[in-house]
Amino acid sequence: PPRPATPPPSAAPKPTPSPVNLEKITLEKRAPISLEKRAQGFGELVINLNWNQRVAPAKGFFAKLAGPSSIDLDLGCLFKLRNGPAGAVQALGNAFGSLQQPPYIQLMGDDRTGANTEGEFLHINGRQWEAIEKVLVYAFIYQGVPNWSATDAVVTIRTPDQPTLEIRLDSHRNDQNMCALVLLENDRGNIKVTKQVEYFRDHAVMDRAYGFGLRWVAGRKD
Repeated sequence: PPRPATPPPSAAPKPTPSPVNLEKITLEKRAPISLEKRAQGFGELVINLNWNQRVAPAKGFFAKLAGPSSIDLDLGCLFKLRNGPAGAVQALGNAFGSLQQPPYIQLMGDDRTGANTEGEFLHINGRQWEAIEKVLVYAFIYQGVPNWSATDAVVTIRTPDQPTLEIRLDSHRNDQNMCALVLLENDRGNIKVTKQVEYFRDHAVMDRAYGFGLRWVAGRKD
C-alpha cells in the first residue's frame, strides 16, 4: 500500500554567534572603527597615552653603569575644523587648546616628572563634534633618545556609551621622533577612528603626509 513520503530531515540548528565584547576593541592598522552618533550626540572623548616612562637608552655594560633614563613623551594632535582653520594642540608652544571654544580640544596638563603614572590626556568636546572635520593624535619625544620599542605605549579612547578603543604601538622606528597614533574623522556625523602608528622625523613632515597645511617654527615648553 502507498505510504506517505518520508519528510526531509530537519536542517541542523545554526550555531548561536558568540556575543561581541563591546567593552574594549583593539584597533588593527588601517581597519577603521565607526562610533555611531546617538540621539543625544557624543559626550566628552578622553584620549589617554600611557607608557613606560623609564627606559634604558642602550644595552651593554656602560648602559648599566649609567642606570635607567626617563623619557618625555608628549601627547598632542593636529586638527581641522569644518568651517575654520587647522591647528595643533600640544604642550610645545603652550598650545593647550580649549573645550568650550574652538578647537573644542584640550590637553589636560603635561607631566615631565614621571610622577603621573596615568600618562597624559587629551579631551575632545563631543557635543561640538559637528564643528570638527578631523583630528590626528600623535606622540612626540620631546626629550630623550628615541626608543619607541621600550616605551610599551598604549593609547585608549573612551567615549560615553561607546566601547573603549585601544591602540598599541606594535611597530617601531627608533630613528624617528614622532608617531602619528590615530586619525579621527567626521564621517556624516559619526566618528571614524583609524589606527595609524606611522613614524616621522618632525611635525612638518607628519603634517605634509596628512595634509593639514600648517606652517611650523621652532618652539619650546615653558
